[in-house]
Amino acid sequence: MASAVSPLGSDSGVQRLRRTLTLWDLILYGIIVIQPVAPMSSYGVLSNTGRGHVVTTLLIAMVAMLFTAISYGRMARAYPSAGSAFTYVGQEINPALGYVTGWSMVMDYMLNPIICIIWISQQANVFAPAVPYWAWVIFFGIVFTWLNILGIKTSARINTALAAGMGAVIAVFFVAAARYIFGHPHAGLGFFSKPFYDPATFSTGAVLQGTSIAVLTYIGFDGISTLSEEAENPRRNILLATVFTCLAIGVLSAFQVYGAALLWPASEPFPNETTAFVFAAARAWAPLFGIIGFTLVVANFGSGMGAQLGAARLLFGMGRSNALPKSFFGAIDPKRHVPRNNVIFVGVVALISVFVMSAAVGADTSYNLGAQMLNFGALIAFMGVNAAAFVRYFLRQREKKLGNFFPPVLGFIICLLLWLSLSRPAKIAGAVWMAVGIAFGAWKTRGFRGDLVNFDLPPEDETELSA
Repeated sequence: MASAVSPLGSDSGVQRLRRTLTLWDLILYGIIVIQPVAPMSSYGVLSNTGRGHVVTTLLIAMVAMLFTAISYGRMARAYPSAGSAFTYVGQEINPALGYVTGWSMVMDYMLNPIICIIWISQQANVFAPAVPYWAWVIFFGIVFTWLNILGIKTSARINTALAAGMGAVIAVFFVAAARYIFGHPHAGLGFFSKPFYDPATFSTGAVLQGTSIAVLTYIGFDGISTLSEEAENPRRNILLATVFTCLAIGVLSAFQVYGAALLWPASEPFPNETTAFVFAAARAWAPLFGIIGFTLVVANFGSGMGAQLGAARLLFGMGRSNALPKSFFGAIDPKRHVPRNNVIFVGVVALISVFVMSAAVGADTSYNLGAQMLNFGALIAFMGVNAAAFVRYFLRQREKKLGNFFPPVLGFIICLLLWLSLSRPAKIAGAVWMAVGIAFGAWKTRGFRGDLVNFDLPPEDETELSA
């Protein structure tokens, strides 16, 4: 496979990707990976945990994740590399820690397409039960891989179409919700403020616990940084796209759950916590039950495909830096300028993993475990990026600015608290994954006595390193 792919594609001997993505492409990619309808799946859990203060939890979570988003954007200005957190931590703190961070990110990015394939295949089997679950798994796994091999601009165009489709459904929901809410009498203005603050049920502990869940709605924005080498003006656009994506998802999510909370007050139990949003939407307009159900399938399709794209770029960054076998993972297809080997590798691993996990613990259980393991890896990477931003922009600067101190420190503390709150099975499975990665690193460097990583950035990116 590697023979058909350019092993080293530039005159300097450093492999580079093609810069074709605009700021708008990056924002759309981030929104699709996170999903414009992200709060719909977790709405019931957020509402019950936060005692109805679902809008408040999402907005607090948005502010919290903006700290980490700022750290990602700032580090991408210094290192516009496909390696993302792996490069940031390795360059600023320690190559070995960078490798550990990269390995945790691999788990994050590999698990996202896996759980998306599981979820979509289950739902597709419900819509078309004549087609067996395993057939849907194979179908979606192949489609994800094929579309990502076509090239980054093809993926960008697909992201635009998906965003437009989901945006239309969200708009229909807003119109139907407004008609229903204003078409029925309510007991004063207090009715409209309860999703923000209800004195009868408010609890600081409940709101904070709900926020710890709501923060996970935003996980995925970091994928933007893996496209740094394919972005136009990455030192400007990666930061802007990362922050804008968090803001856009936060505001859009707040409006969605606000409408649902007014349609179905928290004092009224949900028929099913998992599908609570769908029931609320159906109260406004019955056809929305099926429309939103199908939209969630589309959203997970875009998220899974985007995650596979990010995983391929991350593996490329690690392969080019010799943290993984360079001849395979550091190669680029000379025609489409994508890391084709990595796209296929992620697709094959995802397919095998879906079947293994489904056979071992069942599709439902494997999805829940996979989602929590995803957060295990993502939060480690977030902590690493915040630490790298703190070292570069505060510790190593002559002038100590509070603006360079608080965002990374607060981002690190918040991510640490969230990581500690993960379930025990997720921590055990994540620890096993990390142990395998560390063992590989030890074998590769003969007990960490040799060079673990050779950070080899594209020539045009090196001028910023001393800035």
